[in-house]
Amino acid sequence: MYALDLIESHSPAQADEALFDSTVGSVLRQAAALMPQSHVLVEADGDGLLQRRWTYAELLADSERLAQALLTRFEPGERIAVWAPNLPEWVIAEFGLALAGLVLVTVNPGYQPRELKYVLEQSGAVGLFLIAEHRGNPMARIAAEVVADIPAIREVVDLEDHAALFRMAGPALALPTVKPRDAVQIQYTSGTTGFPKGVVLHHHGITNNARHSSVRMGMPRGATTLVMMPLFHTAGCGLAVLGAVQFGGRMVLMRAFEPQQANALIEGEGVIGMMGVPTMLIAMLEADAHTPRDFSNITMAGSGGSMVPPELIRRVTDRLGCQFYIVYGQTETSPLLTQTRPEDSFDDQCHTVGQAMPHTELSIRDPASGAVVPVDTVGEICARGYSLMLGYNDDPRATAKTIDAEGWLHTGDLGTMDRRGFLRVTGRVKEMIIRGGENLFPAEIENVLLEHPDVAEVAVVGVPDEKFGEAVAAFVRMTEGARLDPGALIAHCRSNMAAQKTPRHWIAVDAWPLTGSGKIQKFALRDQWVARENRD
Repeated sequence: MYALDLIESHSPAQADEALFDSTVGSVLRQAAALMPQSHVLVEADGDGLLQRRWTYAELLADSERLAQALLTRFEPGERIAVWAPNLPEWVIAEFGLALAGLVLVTVNPGYQPRELKYVLEQSGAVGLFLIAEHRGNPMARIAAEVVADIPAIREVVDLEDHAALFRMAGPALALPTVKPRDAVQIQYTSGTTGFPKGVVLHHHGITNNARHSSVRMGMPRGATTLVMMPLFHTAGCGLAVLGAVQFGGRMVLMRAFEPQQANALIEGEGVIGMMGVPTMLIAMLEADAHTPRDFSNITMAGSGGSMVPPELIRRVTDRLGCQFYIVYGQTETSPLLTQTRPEDSFDDQCHTVGQAMPHTELSIRDPASGAVVPVDTVGEICARGYSLMLGYNDDPRATAKTIDAEGWLHTGDLGTMDRRGFLRVTGRVKEMIIRGGENLFPAEIENVLLEHPDVAEVAVVGVPDEKFGEAVAAFVRMTEGARLDPGALIAHCRSNMAAQKTPRHWIAVDAWPLTGSGKIQKFALRDQWVARENRD
């Protein structure tokens, strides 16, 4: 733990871990040199059954082979979109593209034609690597329709067609020298508040950030982890893959998340660590209630990506008997800004997102004036450090709006910092509910509601109100067998927080509008509510 005693909400950068001049390709080469015959990748297919395996030497050989093939068809610096679920070829492409000096554009396999067209055009992609279909989404057919209108796309390749994927279009060329600050990926933000922007990340940011995260969670060398976060997200291709490789780990890669299969893989493969967004962990606990598994191998579980309710942390640690860690960050920061440590108190694990990551400077600022606020005062979370994005792709105005002249990235998240530098996230600037001039924070209300035994999941949003400007609406998914009883939930809220924070509107839901990484799209819930009210 960093020994800080702050007066203002400004945590200076700490240099307790090294920053390496690493690239995505160099970390794989280093691991293959140290442990060539150790297994790094195990494929779990759509039924959760184990299939192919790669040693570090084999993964490097396939990645370098792909890099050489790509250089006969593309120029370093060009962008290649990868549109696929979690399959081993995605990982090979991640390393192969990086070794060739190409930029990987990550694409959610659930995208429909309009979304795919936007990403391909906005990123300037010249190639599209995909699979034929995923979970009923006819990707090959969609791609054929979309690419017909994008002349810049020179090649569409099925990742599972190795003859096409590894095709040499000319004599082999030497792999280029790739620099740590070169662009390596363009990832499109999850879109919880609207249409995504292309975040241009560099090798230095995603490799060091992944290593720092693994160090802080106490990852042992050679450990087996379950990769169930989507690879198109920084938590998947960044933290999970690049973290495991830098610790000589063995990854069990789930083609698609399914809670029963995830639980079975943990039991059967000696998995010691996993990370999932809250919706994943909740689903795994519910699956375990129906089919209990042996989780004795698990020593660490983590979550982030959205607010992690304290009650969920209690449930996971009670059932799994493991340590828990919380991560907080954004795609724009490669991704982590903070993370708890295993030795942090249970209260800090439940109610904070930890201290800043190494070499990362954090501050809490008044959204209106930009001034640093005193400790324990709500403001916008801002960050400065090595892991910040190069910028938004072809959008200098949005980049300048997000990263100010002094190099501070404005996250758009609200939070507080205590004297020790521990951060609490209270919500989004745009999600803050202003009811009759008073600021209300959805996360606080959600955490109270999740303590009620009949509430499985909840999302609190502000909706238009003629009298107060905004009113509090709670969208609630009840536990199995329970029904929504607003009276009981109102009584629960009144006994745990001020009356004005109690939701006025209660809506039962069976499923959520989610981003590809599992975050609840609150803007979509608000839009649904407004549309329903207008109809009525």
